[in-house]
Amino acid sequence: MNVKIKKLSPDAKLPVYGSQYAAGADLFACIEGDVAIAPHETVMIPTGLAMELPVGYAGFIYARSGLASKKGLAPANKVGVVDCDYRGEVKVALHNHGGVAQTISCGERIAQIVVAPYVTAQFEEAEELSSTIRGEGGFGSTGTK
Repeated sequence: MNVKIKKLSPDAKLPVYGSQYAAGADLFACIEGDVAIAPHETVMIPTGLAMELPVGYAGFIYARSGLASKKGLAPANKVGVVDCDYRGEVKVALHNHGGVAQTISCGERIAQIVVAPYVTAQFEEAEELSSTIRGEGGFGSTGTK
């Protein structure tokens, strides 16, 4: 699949897969100078990229495990969604979950994007829903005791 990418800055880097079978491609910070993220603060980090995803696909932005485990930085909204009709700059709202300020530099890998298909559901109101063994049990109801 081809995804058209428009560089909005000459310093922007295209997404890169870290290995042959990686599901997510790394997104890079495109910033002037370093950006400090204070503890429990969220900062919008630009990538300098806009993209054209095919109809029926979306870009799902996830944390990079290394950045999350080593620096405590992960997307504030847990999973960002880039819709196929969005043409603006892709940005990552990085949140510092730790107790120490962290710094992001230009060109640093800040998140990963997974391009995946989605289904557009047709929601319809119903008076009743079919019954199941699970029923209304939720929030840990299927785990062992």
